[in-house]
Amino acid sequence: MNQDAVLRARMLLLSTDRRVLRGPRGLWAYRVLTPLSPEVYGSKPARVLVEATRFPEVSGLPRARLALLEEAVATARALDVGNPYRERVLALALAAREAELRAR
Repeated sequence: MNQDAVLRARMLLLSTDRRVLRGPRGLWAYRVLTPLSPEVYGSKPARVLVEATRFPEVSGLPRARLALLEEAVATARALDVGNPYRERVLALALAAREAELRAR
């Protein structure tokens, strides 16, 4: 893992006054940090991945949206079953993926 990227991602999260950093910058930070400490970041990465399907960069790209939703489902499933937000964020990711598949 690139330690500079890890440091930048941590600084980005520390510099925000929000509970969850959203948008492309938040998605980048969670993608960098979640593999290192999945339980620390909990359900945040999966939630941001679902929201990323509405980013202007991917809103018109069905395959990209589906890939983001598949990543969100995998991220939510990877959470420990004892995580209090696991079921909620998994249901959100699965519902969004199902809606994306129905829209095709």
